[in-house]
Amino acid sequence: MHLSENEGIEGKTFVVTGGLGFVGSALCLELVRRGARQVRAFDLRHHSTRSDQLTNHGVRCIQGDLVSKKDVENALRGADCVFHLASYGMSGKEMLQFSRVDGVNINGTCHVLEACIDFGITRLVYVSTYNVVYGGKEIVNGNEALPYFPIDDHVDPYGRSKSIAEQLVLKYNGRPLKKISGKRLYTCAVRPAAIYGPGEERHLPRIVSMAKLGLVPFKIGDANVKSDWVYVDNLVLALLLASMGLLDDIPGKEGRPVAAGQPYFISDGSPINTFEFIRPLLRSLDYDLPKSWLAVSHALFLAKIFWAVYSILYPFLNRWWLPQPLILPAEVYKVGVTHYFSFLKAQQELGYVPMVSPREGMAATISYWQDRKNKSLDGPTIYPWILIVTGMFLHFATAWLPPIGPLSLLRSIGLFLFRSMFGIRLAFFLAVAAHIGEGMYAWRLAKRVDPVNARGWLWQTFVLGFPSLRLLLKRAKKAA
Repeated sequence: MHLSENEGIEGKTFVVTGGLGFVGSALCLELVRRGARQVRAFDLRHHSTRSDQLTNHGVRCIQGDLVSKKDVENALRGADCVFHLASYGMSGKEMLQFSRVDGVNINGTCHVLEACIDFGITRLVYVSTYNVVYGGKEIVNGNEALPYFPIDDHVDPYGRSKSIAEQLVLKYNGRPLKKISGKRLYTCAVRPAAIYGPGEERHLPRIVSMAKLGLVPFKIGDANVKSDWVYVDNLVLALLLASMGLLDDIPGKEGRPVAAGQPYFISDGSPINTFEFIRPLLRSLDYDLPKSWLAVSHALFLAKIFWAVYSILYPFLNRWWLPQPLILPAEVYKVGVTHYFSFLKAQQELGYVPMVSPREGMAATISYWQDRKNKSLDGPTIYPWILIVTGMFLHFATAWLPPIGPLSLLRSIGLFLFRSMFGIRLAFFLAVAAHIGEGMYAWRLAKRVDPVNARGWLWQTFVLGFPSLRLLLKRAKKAA
């Protein structure tokens, strides 16, 4: 397919569901740059970190829920093309919210399809997932001829719901529009690999935060396991090419869009072990990857325990205080079993070729995360938190609480070490004084090297003492 870079974009109106998200916002801005008449970002959120940038570039942000047919109709009315990116349940606690996953991914997609037919929208590009054909069995250089993974065998509701939704989207291809005689809705599905880039919200933030806390205790699977990744700019390019592939007025191919009814795998074309892929990023942030490997079968056992525990905690899944599970079954398969795909079909039919190499993409991602770390409050792993907070509490309990039960043993140990109750209490006061002094010093130092987070450094160092102060001193040394 050989078209100008703005074919089917200039002068057209576009709707991007999930438009305030990482990929959605990048797509909106690229549509504006290429001359779209109007771009609408339809999203559940009222605001995101990208809202102001989108608004400043003329993107119209529309708040609404995919499960509300009225909201969908309000957003899609008058559009020429829809990019359906919005979904729910890709990772973490979201995976366990079955009803919401099906409501957004299946019912919401049905609402989008019906609105396209009702309002005369001729093009719909659906962002799907590798999981429609992958469910934990090895796939090497797969292609679009692979059958859908059996619906009942999916280990999570996300893969199942996205598979159903994709099949619905492709079955709608070629359906006549209600209000425009002779015109049809043309659809296609783009199946991206794991997405990365500056500002990515799902995969890397969770990995980085867990590595920061020291909660990545092992790598999963074998070192030769490989999977695909795709840089955000490459995915945006693929989506735009897919929309051009749905045009039915190309000279010589009228009424025969090349992408109509077709799925496409999209990646950077460089499969790599997930842990090797993220190693340069974590190393640049001074976080460590473990050296030990855990077999997939053992990781699955652990993941199923987390699944069971979080299923019991279902009523609290949306609460801020409930942390993300360490790992879930579908995530074990993502990192522990080889699965990568060829983008040859997208190259031959759409003209897709990655324009950003993995090395360039990771360099940009590392730069973003280093800048983000420099602007945020850094901290030690979770183990000093547990050790120091628990130790201070036990010291306080030994000094002042009645020696009942286990406290009797603690009191005996304390008397052995400090010889008297006065010694125990004096040691506690000296420890508190040291923490206060370190906290005040950290506050004064942070006012100079990291003023935005000065208060955070004060309280963190007051609680943890030197393990926190050491990180601030390291930052001051770099700033010198």
